[in-house]
Amino acid sequence: MERHTTDRSRSVTFEEWTRACPARYFRVGRGSPGLLTEILQQAVWDALHHRDGTHGRIGVQIGSDPDFTVEDDRPRAVDGWGNPLPGFFGSLLDRDRQVPAAAAALSVRTVVEVRLDGRGHRQELVGTTATGAREEFATSEPTGTRTAFHLDPTVCTGPEAAIARTLLPEELHGPECGASPSPVAFPIRDLRAETGNPAGG
Repeated sequence: MERHTTDRSRSVTFEEWTRACPARYFRVGRGSPGLLTEILQQAVWDALHHRDGTHGRIGVQIGSDPDFTVEDDRPRAVDGWGNPLPGFFGSLLDRDRQVPAAAAALSVRTVVEVRLDGRGHRQELVGTTATGAREEFATSEPTGTRTAFHLDPTVCTGPEAAIARTLLPEELHGPECGASPSPVAFPIRDLRAETGNPAGG
């Protein structure tokens, strides 16, 4: 497990470090009303931008203010049998993608599904620790990854803490994105609007 050293030379885990200093990945700290939106926004950025500079196709579902799901079509490294290589801490979290691992560290439950050529692999985590072995299932869905985050409400607290209703395009692209235009739009399904739950914005 990845560890960091504090000023007092006490070794801490990646999960402890991220929970203490979420701004390292999400630009705002614990207790900020904008942390929920920032976690979603960075997860969307990570899913949208491939390592080769191109943009992928993604989908987003917001279940409630602590919960959201991001789906993408980013390729995944596999072993000789076509199974996803172990990722962060031996889990299905892709080792090349730190943002989903950081979001998992701030979650009480994360479910990762990886689809490869008609085979699916599912694993549940508490924080960054898998609760068990990955499960395999048949699927007709295209290759990609779906990750559902159930964020820890004790990390993202406050009367105004909520996921914004819209994500700003300028927050999802950088100057280098002009060379590889992204899809015109991607679906965001906000279940709060369907159930009448309030949301920030």
